[in-house]
Amino acid sequence: MQTNLAAWARDSELGKEAEEILRRCVHCGFCTATCPTYQVLGDELDSPRGRIYLIKQVLEGVEPTSATQQHLDRCLTCRNCETTCPSGVQYGALVDIGRKLVDERVERPVAQRATRALLRRTLTSSLFAPAYKLGRALRPVLPAVLRNKIAAARPAGKLPEGAGLARQVLMPAGCVQPAMMPSIDAATVRVLHAVGIGTITAAGAGCCGAINFHLDAQDDALRQMRANIDAWLPLLDSGRVEAIVINASGCGAMMREYAHHLRFDAEYAAKALRFVDKVKDVAEILAPHAAELRSALGDLPQPLVFHPPCTLQHWQALRGVTERLLGELGFDLQPFAESHLCCGSAGTYSVTQPELSKALRDRKLQALQAGGPAGIVSSNMGCIGHLQSGTGTPVRHWIETVDAALKGSA
Repeated sequence: MQTNLAAWARDSELGKEAEEILRRCVHCGFCTATCPTYQVLGDELDSPRGRIYLIKQVLEGVEPTSATQQHLDRCLTCRNCETTCPSGVQYGALVDIGRKLVDERVERPVAQRATRALLRRTLTSSLFAPAYKLGRALRPVLPAVLRNKIAAARPAGKLPEGAGLARQVLMPAGCVQPAMMPSIDAATVRVLHAVGIGTITAAGAGCCGAINFHLDAQDDALRQMRANIDAWLPLLDSGRVEAIVINASGCGAMMREYAHHLRFDAEYAAKALRFVDKVKDVAEILAPHAAELRSALGDLPQPLVFHPPCTLQHWQALRGVTERLLGELGFDLQPFAESHLCCGSAGTYSVTQPELSKALRDRKLQALQAGGPAGIVSSNMGCIGHLQSGTGTPVRHWIETVDAALKGSA
């Protein structure tokens, strides 16, 4: 694609990076066939190709409008288009640049600013856990729109003592997941322990930065990334722990991109590169132990369907890793149509774009449930809660299902 960037863009690091990405796009349109929002809305400007054109206009000096902002906001950042693109266009990096430039030039309406600020401050606050606990107690009497955002309680259960194990991994503890779905972390600890791997947490770490980054607070997100590197990297460098294990693919996707987001930071760029190399999805850690783990499992719920989150299959390119592991453990996984399309969760997207999010959820559930599975499993808390809000079929993290079978064999 030919470009004619404005002087301010040509002279900036972000502008140069954006131009390089833009020049790869040949406007072939393959991306439109796999873009969830284009599938629902049918508007070219709500497709990757259309959004790329909008960002190009801004970089060439055209003043963005609230309509520009809306089209960029509607993007789920699922990156399905990157998986599809034959030219290797790094759309995710480009849309991050575009959103930052547009948000600097277009002031949001008061209601939008308030909603986004509330989400940032609430979800990353130490008060979130007690507030969520109160919400769960009041869940039966809450309006449906709020009730659907609160997951039914699943007890964490007893945790094993893993300090004496030779192998140790780090687990993040500053996410909303321990408050919303503590059973996922607990199940992860037990399953890892079953194959001889202990887990520890580190003081000073917090949210991975995804919430702030995608809600107009990129600088705050960068500060969170630096704090996490300071907390985790010394342990990883020392060899005391071998990896940081992730059971929420959304967090894993963001952490694997720390080096990209901190690329202009002279103090943290090299540190981030070392850190990213140690980020592992829990399925990657368990895959070499499939035979050992299978021998310890009892009865398995059959059949299941596995929903691969976009942050797992498109961001991290780990499509098939969890599926193969579950197959080796003896689970019968049903195939389903449109497995590449986003479920509509996308972090806080279900709050900021509720109608689109619901339409995509219902479309995904129709495909997932076509074969009448006993349950739906996934690997991201946001997807799990979002899908469960639209179905009576149990939706769980796959590690919880493995853990239940492990306990059932005792």
